[in-house]
Amino acid sequence: MFISIIITSWKEPRTIGKAIESFLNQKIALEHEIIVLAPDKETLDVAKKYKGIKTLKDQQKGKPTALNLAFKKVKGDILILTDGDVFVSKNSINELLKFFKDPKVGAVTARPISINKKSNIFGYWSHVLTDEGAHKTRLQKQKNNQFIVCSGYLYAIRNIIKSIPPESLSDDHIISEIIWKKGYKIKYAPRAEVYIKYPTNLKDWIKQKRRSAGGYMQINNFIKKPIKMRSPMKEIAHGWYRPLIYAKTPKQLAWSLLLYPTRLYLWLIIFKDIKIKRKKQFGWERIESTK
Repeated sequence: MFISIIITSWKEPRTIGKAIESFLNQKIALEHEIIVLAPDKETLDVAKKYKGIKTLKDQQKGKPTALNLAFKKVKGDILILTDGDVFVSKNSINELLKFFKDPKVGAVTARPISINKKSNIFGYWSHVLTDEGAHKTRLQKQKNNQFIVCSGYLYAIRNIIKSIPPESLSDDHIISEIIWKKGYKIKYAPRAEVYIKYPTNLKDWIKQKRRSAGGYMQINNFIKKPIKMRSPMKEIAHGWYRPLIYAKTPKQLAWSLLLYPTRLYLWLIIFKDIKIKRKKQFGWERIESTK
């Protein structure tokens, strides 16, 4: 079995090196290749300094287009998908790969870990949404053998996808849906950790969540009868209590309460983009405070 590690990036010369090194420093059990895709010269120039790293220049039309290029070029039986502004834990790849001993497994997702401090509201929110939200939700769904949406920050898939819609906002959701509908299982590897710096201001927070959550609202455009994991109503029905139980101090409780109207505001923006403006094209968008 051959492994292709695909790192998609854009204007991240300051972080791409650490992302690459976090893979080079692992003892990966199987033969593998590492490929960096980016539309900008600055990022590719840094990647080329590392021995054995392959580079591909994409068309600067967004992550889905970059992934479609990768799907055509790579030769791996298993593809590891990640980004150029994150880094992974020491044994993360082997933790992902061990699930593929089961031929019925089509994808395995890692655990996002926020490196932001909890001492400010945006750092605290990042921990609420990753620790109390995503992590516990995936553990429960794995226990019940239910559909799991992979995290675009780090996940592994069998090489069974030829392309995804270039206008999709949430490529990880689209890919998860396709794999599930092909009859494969999706697993969660909590010991495969990927470390992320989340936005530190409201403008960047909205910009980032606008894409990830917006993908759930447009999924009907691409997938017949999708298994939607997120929506305003689902958040109210299944996750309304999570920010409250995560709070440990009065200040954190106040921050948790502020998350509710902010999420509502986010969903209203997404509804305007997708349903009213019917926006279709979304290119690379840089979130400055995450770099």
